[in-house]
Amino acid sequence: MSAQHFGPEPTADGTRFRLWAPAAKRVDLLLDKPHTQSRDAHSLTRDAAGWYIAEIAGARAGTRYKFRIDDDVDVPDPASAFQPDDVSGPSDVIDHSAFKWRATEWRGRPWHEAVILEAHVGSFTPEGTYRAMIDKLDHLVATGITALELMPLADFAGKRNWGYDGVLWYAPDSAYGRPEDLKTLIDEAHLRGLMVMLDVVYNHFGPEGNYLGRYAPSFFSDAHTPWGSAIDYRVPEVRAFAIGSVVNWLRDYRFDGLRFDAVNTIVEAGEISILHDFSKAAGKLATETGRHINLVLENGDNIASLLDAAEDPPHGKFRGQWNDDYHHAWHVLLTGESQGYYGDYRTPKQDLARALSSGYIYQGEVSEFWGGKARGEPSGALSPTCFINFLQNHDQIGNRPLGDRLESIAKPAAIEAALAVTLIAPTTPMLFMGEEWGATTPFPFFCDFKGDLANAVRAGRRKEFAWAYAKYGDDIPDPLAEETVQSAVLDWAALGHDPARARLALVRDLLAVRRREITPRLIGARFGGDRVTGHLLTAHWRMGDGRTLWLEANLSDREISGAAEPKGTAIWGAALSSDLPGWAVRWHIG
Repeated sequence: MSAQHFGPEPTADGTRFRLWAPAAKRVDLLLDKPHTQSRDAHSLTRDAAGWYIAEIAGARAGTRYKFRIDDDVDVPDPASAFQPDDVSGPSDVIDHSAFKWRATEWRGRPWHEAVILEAHVGSFTPEGTYRAMIDKLDHLVATGITALELMPLADFAGKRNWGYDGVLWYAPDSAYGRPEDLKTLIDEAHLRGLMVMLDVVYNHFGPEGNYLGRYAPSFFSDAHTPWGSAIDYRVPEVRAFAIGSVVNWLRDYRFDGLRFDAVNTIVEAGEISILHDFSKAAGKLATETGRHINLVLENGDNIASLLDAAEDPPHGKFRGQWNDDYHHAWHVLLTGESQGYYGDYRTPKQDLARALSSGYIYQGEVSEFWGGKARGEPSGALSPTCFINFLQNHDQIGNRPLGDRLESIAKPAAIEAALAVTLIAPTTPMLFMGEEWGATTPFPFFCDFKGDLANAVRAGRRKEFAWAYAKYGDDIPDPLAEETVQSAVLDWAALGHDPARARLALVRDLLAVRRREITPRLIGARFGGDRVTGHLLTAHWRMGDGRTLWLEANLSDREISGAAEPKGTAIWGAALSSDLPGWAVRWHIG
C-alpha cells in the first residue's frame, strides 16, 4: 500500500476519501453542509485489506468531514491536512497544488552551510503565528543564520504545546495559522536564502486526540515506550503512513529537512529500520526535484553508523545528529551542575576536548545515567559537520523546573567563550531562539490539556521535580497555565539596548568569521587532535583545502601565561602571543 493512499485525494470532479480501519465493521463519511449544523452521510466501501473508500463528486478544497466508526464514534482523518477546530473536530480538505510559490528556483542549501536556529512558533513572536515570523526573517539572515528549525507542528490538543504531543502527523496545528500561512513563511524564508527545517516525532502519538486504537489497533504493538504502546512499524500500512507524513512535509510544504525526535525510543524488531526508509523516501524526492534535503537525528544511543554528511541525496543515512554530549560537557563546565545525566560528565574539560576532536564523548564507554550500559559507537572517522553542537535548546532549557536559560546561571564571559568555540568550530552550530542576543526570557514546559489529563501532567511534573518543588514551591510555573507560555515569548525590544545589542554584535561577528574562513573549507574536513593542559584546551582539524584549523581556549577565569605561541594566521581572538586572559578563545589557520 503506497503512502499516497492516506488522506483525501483530489479527483477530476471531487475528492476520494480513504480510511484504513481494519477493526471497523462499518465506516460512514460525514460531510459538513456549509452554513448549517447538519451533515451528509455517505457509506464507504471496504476492501480486503481493511480500507474504506468513497469518491464524492463536488467535495473540493474547504470541504469539512469526519468518519463515523460503527455508528459509535466520529473521528477525524488520521491523515488530515488541517484541523481548523482542533484534533477532535472535522478535517478540512486542502488542495496543496493551489498554493502559488514565489521562490520557484529554490533548491535548498548544501549541509555544510548550515547554521541553525531552533524556534517555537507560538513564542517566537507576541502574535505566535506563522505569518508573524516572517517579519523576523531578515534579522536571522543578518545574524548569519542559514537554517530556521521549527519545533513540531503536527496537530496537538489545545492551543499551547511544545509540539511533542502531536496526534495528526500530516496537519500543521491551527493555533499558528492555516497551511497556506505556513507555506508563505517557508516561501519567504527561501526568498531570503534561508532553509527551513521541521522537528518531527515518529516514536509516539500524543495522549489526547488519537483514535487509531479504536479502528486500527494493529498500529500498536505490545512493546512500550515512555509515552505508551509502541508504534508497530512491521505493519506495512503503519510504515506507509509514517513515510507518507515525511513526504508530506518535504513535498507539500517544501521543508528543506527534518529533525527526527528521540529515535532511540522507536521500537523495532527484525525489520529494515523505519529510519532507513525515511531517508530513502526523502532521497527519492530530492532526486526528483533536484533539491538539497537534509535529515538529522536526535539519538541518545550515539549510533555513528546512521550518519553520513556526504550522502547526497539521502539513501538510508542522515546528515547529522544533535550532540547532547557536547552540550552536557559545556553545561557542567559553565554551571558546576551535576544532577541527572550531568553526572556522566565529571571531567568537562577533557570531555569537551573529546567532543571537539572526535564527535561523541560516549563512543562505547559505560554510562551510569544510561543504566550502566555501554553507549555509543566510535565517531572520529565521520565528518565534523555530522555533529550539531549547541549550548542551549528547547529540552535543555525547558526541562529545567524554572525553564531558566544559561544566562541566568553562568557568567557572561564564560558563555561568550563557549559561543566563540561553538560558532567557529567546523561542526554544525545551533542556537535556540533569542540566544543570539543572550535572551533571558525563560522557556518552561507548557501544554493545554483538560480534566484528568491536565491533572496527570501536573502530578507527573511534581513527581519528576520533587526536589525543586520542595525548594521553589509556587515559583515553579504551572505547565497548564496560559501565563506560562506568555512568559516564554521573546522580548524583541531588548535588542535595542545593551547587553542584548552587544551580544548580538558578538554572535554576528563570529558567524561572519565562520562564513568567510570556515564554511568554504568544510567539504572534506576531518577531525584532528586535542590536548588539555590545566585550563588550556587546544584542538585542531584538517580542513578540506589541506590547511589546519587550530583552537586555543582558556577555560577558566585565570590568565594563562607561557602557552606555546601558535602558528598561522589569526582569524579570531587575541593577538598571537604566549598569554591568554581568562575565558579567551583564539582561532588560527596554518
